[in-house]
Amino acid sequence: MKNTPIDKVLVDNTIRSLGIQDFEKATIREVKSVAASVEKESGVEFIKLEMGIPGLPASEVGVKAQIEALKNGIAHTYPDIQGYPELKKQASRFVKAFIGIDIMPECCVPVCGSMQGTFAAFLTCSQCDPKKDTVLFIDPGFPVQKMQLQVMGVKYETFDVYDFRGDKLAQKLEGYLSKGNICAIVYSNPNNPSWICFNDDELRIIGQLATKYDTIIMEDLAYFAMDFRKQLSVPFEPPYQATVARYTDNYMLFISGSKAFSYAGERIGVTCISNKLFHRHYDNLGARYEGLSFGYVFSTRMLYALSSGTSHSAQYAMAGMFKAACDGEYDFRKDISIYGERAHKLKKIFTDHGFYIVYDKDLSEPIADGFYFTVGYPGMTGGQLAHELMYYGVSAICLVTTGSCQNGLRVCTSFIEDRQLKDLERRMAIFEENNAV
Repeated sequence: MKNTPIDKVLVDNTIRSLGIQDFEKATIREVKSVAASVEKESGVEFIKLEMGIPGLPASEVGVKAQIEALKNGIAHTYPDIQGYPELKKQASRFVKAFIGIDIMPECCVPVCGSMQGTFAAFLTCSQCDPKKDTVLFIDPGFPVQKMQLQVMGVKYETFDVYDFRGDKLAQKLEGYLSKGNICAIVYSNPNNPSWICFNDDELRIIGQLATKYDTIIMEDLAYFAMDFRKQLSVPFEPPYQATVARYTDNYMLFISGSKAFSYAGERIGVTCISNKLFHRHYDNLGARYEGLSFGYVFSTRMLYALSSGTSHSAQYAMAGMFKAACDGEYDFRKDISIYGERAHKLKKIFTDHGFYIVYDKDLSEPIADGFYFTVGYPGMTGGQLAHELMYYGVSAICLVTTGSCQNGLRVCTSFIEDRQLKDLERRMAIFEENNAV
């Protein structure tokens, strides 16, 4: 057995000192803390695969628009709770240009990142009907969304979609929806962490069941147009970003500036609500909020109570990025395609050394290369693998923390640099030798 790049005692003591009892359940922040501490003590650079933070500079288009807005004095003015009119207009155009659906500017509401958008949506959806008090997650997914529900005291259910793709999805969903207590269904597309992408048949199933059982779909498009198997960068021309919006009126789309435009630091996104849902009146909401429709409860009550609006200058940035993309002047996909290239290189290194891709197929099609992918190692649980990789200076989170029932880890491609690939190859060769199957 070869020596590991990092002393095992140092890693184990660090994990113990941070009070982490079960590494399989360690949060992203806990894994990050262990890696940072061990890196500092050992002097060995970690290959950090745990954090889903953009690894690219912020869009210059957005930065220029935001600076101009600040120079023009926008910082002294409270933003309209409904949003900057030009951003609402450009968001509507962006949805038409890259998703191929029509949503009125009125129904496109700026939010402080999709995190705030989903928080406000959970509040609104869970108050529509007293009988529908539970949110359903099609997992794996973003762990913090469940924490949001924990904070507000809303119940949720979840299932791992791994064994329920294609036609199997209908029966699985109907088993939950038929109970009559599901107010909303949440998923991301592409999916964090598995990078599966629901196809039109699956989205049709979700949409039709949402209509049948009068349930709202919360479609998280944080990784907008990042299915790099398809050419999704030409505005107003197919193919478009896949969406449930073609198959139901009961939807909310969450479009974030964080990944597509690398604008995470400014906390800016847009929640786009179907025209019909935005103006729909629910008895329960009407009685509680002076007769307001769903969309106005979302914006003038929930968002107003949370932050009294969204950063004014950041809205100018988002409007500028949307407009440039729609006008064909800014190919945002070209910038972010590097994530797919990195994923391809990383997958090869891992699979060359005994690892396997956990979520490896979109039905019969190989999974796309993108911002995330998943890996496992024969004979190891996710916790064992994550812990063992720490000895090799590699940090990642376990799939179980994302709602997955599979053994393995989530790998994020955003921070890896080309100069680190050779070192990762060397470390994984030692890992394979020390953990021969």
